[in-house]
Amino acid sequence: MDTSFKKWREVEQEEGSECREEGQDLPIACGEDIHLYDNQISPGPDADDSGCVLLNTSRRYVKLMNFEEEVRAHRDLDGFLARASILLDETAASLDDVLKRMLHHVGEDSHVSEPGCNFEEVMSMLFTDAGAQEVNEKSQSFVFFDDVHLLSETIQGVTATATGVQYQQSWLCILCNVKHLQRRHVCISRLERPQNWGENCCEVRYVILILAPSKMKSTKTAMELGRTFGTLFSDISFRQKLLETKTQEEFKEALVFQRHQLTAANQQPIALGKKETVPRSHKPLKCKDFFKAGRGIYEDLRRRLPFYPSDFTDGIVGSNKTLLKYMTTAIFLYIAILLPAIAFGSLNDESTRGEIDVRKTIIGQSIGGVVYSLFAGSPLVIPLTTAPLAIFISVIRGICDDYNLDFPAFYACIGLWNCLFLILGGIFNVSLLMKLFKRSTEEVIALFISIAFVVDAVKGTVKIFQRYYHSTAPDNRSIEFPQGGDLQGGNRTEVMVGSAFNALPESFIQCTRERPVLCLLLMLGTLWMGYTLYQFKRSPFLHAKVREVLSDCALPISVLLFSFIGSYIFSDIKLPVFRVRDRPIFIVAPFERLSAMNVISAMGLGFLLALLIFIDQNIVVSLTNAPENRLLKGTAYHWDLMLSGLINILMSVLGLPWMHAAFPHSTLHVRQLAFVEQRVEGGHLYETIVQVKETRLTSLAANIFIGVSVLLLPVPLQWIPKPVLYGLFLYIALTSIDGNQMCDRMALLLKEQTSYPPTHYIRKVPQRKIHYFTFLQMMQLLVLCTFGMYPIPYMKMIFPLVMILLIPMRNNVLPHIIEAKYLDIMDAQHM
Repeated sequence: MDTSFKKWREVEQEEGSECREEGQDLPIACGEDIHLYDNQISPGPDADDSGCVLLNTSRRYVKLMNFEEEVRAHRDLDGFLARASILLDETAASLDDVLKRMLHHVGEDSHVSEPGCNFEEVMSMLFTDAGAQEVNEKSQSFVFFDDVHLLSETIQGVTATATGVQYQQSWLCILCNVKHLQRRHVCISRLERPQNWGENCCEVRYVILILAPSKMKSTKTAMELGRTFGTLFSDISFRQKLLETKTQEEFKEALVFQRHQLTAANQQPIALGKKETVPRSHKPLKCKDFFKAGRGIYEDLRRRLPFYPSDFTDGIVGSNKTLLKYMTTAIFLYIAILLPAIAFGSLNDESTRGEIDVRKTIIGQSIGGVVYSLFAGSPLVIPLTTAPLAIFISVIRGICDDYNLDFPAFYACIGLWNCLFLILGGIFNVSLLMKLFKRSTEEVIALFISIAFVVDAVKGTVKIFQRYYHSTAPDNRSIEFPQGGDLQGGNRTEVMVGSAFNALPESFIQCTRERPVLCLLLMLGTLWMGYTLYQFKRSPFLHAKVREVLSDCALPISVLLFSFIGSYIFSDIKLPVFRVRDRPIFIVAPFERLSAMNVISAMGLGFLLALLIFIDQNIVVSLTNAPENRLLKGTAYHWDLMLSGLINILMSVLGLPWMHAAFPHSTLHVRQLAFVEQRVEGGHLYETIVQVKETRLTSLAANIFIGVSVLLLPVPLQWIPKPVLYGLFLYIALTSIDGNQMCDRMALLLKEQTSYPPTHYIRKVPQRKIHYFTFLQMMQLLVLCTFGMYPIPYMKMIFPLVMILLIPMRNNVLPHIIEAKYLDIMDAQHM
């Protein structure tokens, strides 16, 4: 944050003293004519280390209240709690109406005794006329404008991030010094709906009104009282908790709890070396860090174990229950995990000729998922067998066919070597290499995974069209109809035509084109319905909670609806479904069928597989724990890597498909459990995550249900047609690009400059540099797609090495093309 403050100070110096003097009387307007402050601001020496300060109307920065050292903070809050004036779910929309209601509430309060104060006059004192008169040059007379009213004095939160300055637009503190008041008064109003009162004040949910006598002790002025409440409301998670309160008592309890949190936060000692083994810390990478065997795992467990009980109780025990959100998230995960497991299981069934089928994939997913959700350090991460692993398995099957090797034994041997490398990587802190991965590199790999989902869906649909739409069967011109009956005389009734087609061979009947067309409509319909419901939470229809539930259940509703349409409404059209084999599930690999040379050769393939899992596992954990997700319980990179190795030991020996942390399922899981706050900046709507319920219950329940789903094979799970699975792939790919900065910058290439969003890199990086960087990322993505999707099987084996080469490309090559300072800005997290 020091860098942001230095930049602020530079801007202040550029403005000069004249500009600062002019800003002393800058007011805040109400109604539709509000224009608050220019975003180019700079904090003074009182800026807090957290990057958050309070901005007064006079453009003076006010330091946050220190609840540990400043006794006045606790006395201010105690005085308010004793005579609380709280308005919950205020329905008034305009600022004038809200303030009138608040003043009326204060005047009717039995605790208030202000005989010499007229609250109607106080209302007029809250505002000042700015630009109320203008000289007419021709007549030298004054023209009055009395339709613009400006707030006299306010406090608003301003947050400094690595990417710039952001106004906290959901709350506004209004100050007023009244001559005839006998004591101070505070009234807090929580609006029923966020109100747009102008620039930098576009989503106000809380209004804090502070009235104080003109002559007061320096520690008891309206400004000092505003510091106290401004500090409380500057915490975004606290504001979210206040939204969940239903009574004034709960509201006051939340205030007391927040005071305790602020006091305890200042008393916590800073542990030296605490982030020594955290890959995302800014400590430089040293070779000796890799020789501290077990240090990373020890630090991970010490960091996460204290939160283990709360992983099961958060949202279940206490007043802040979120059972409905947990239920909808568990249903979403069940569908989002089960259907890809079926799709990849079907793909493995075709490539391995039944050695790894759908039933084994579902069982393996359930076992691995339950173990991971119980013991992982990042419980929001979802393990899954993925498309790269399915490709790797098909290549292994081809090697076994070429060299006449036993597939189950060779598969298990490769898997065990892979597990050994993963466990050693966890013990020797290899995850520290994640320090070398930048955000741009992670986004390239994440976008490649999304493209892989789209390619799988397109490939499946193309195969359906090739088989049924362009069949090699004889066309209508070469058909020889059966002789006899009315057909010879030209009177071709529908009955006879039907019997004639029944006499045709099966190859001709299959070329009817309604089947592939229906498959295409089912795939696109699943995508359309799912994404429409996913965006429904941003619409104005229905109640907010109903919109949230529909958005959370978008994927299950879409899958069930179009499975019903395809399997029941169009039951006369036979749709392609996955195959279910009746084979034993658990078969221990026959290692005795391998020679010593086979075991040694499997080590090289095991290393490549470990490299693939290592990169995917750590990148997904990093994306899941990104700063903008506001996860609070810490990470466990080293422990999670070793846990993946332990899980895959069981998968390898029993012939079940391997698994690792999956994108985008993990980030979608975070989004499902998140409470978001919308903000408007430069006319663009953004969603900011306020809080995420970090629980193990949702993934645990989903994976248990997946294990039970084996009993639903073949029916009713076979009622889900393959086109619906492909629509699911498209839905996952489309929703995963939300927040992908690379996709946003690619979209800039198609936009006119006037419609560019006011993001941090638009403000700080030259436009040409932005497009250069985007083009270079697209080239890296093209290389990944070439090696990862090229039809030559052995070319896909070196795909993990290509991903590793992205590290020196970003750290050593790109700084010679684009200045390092611009690269760092575009790689910064935008919170």
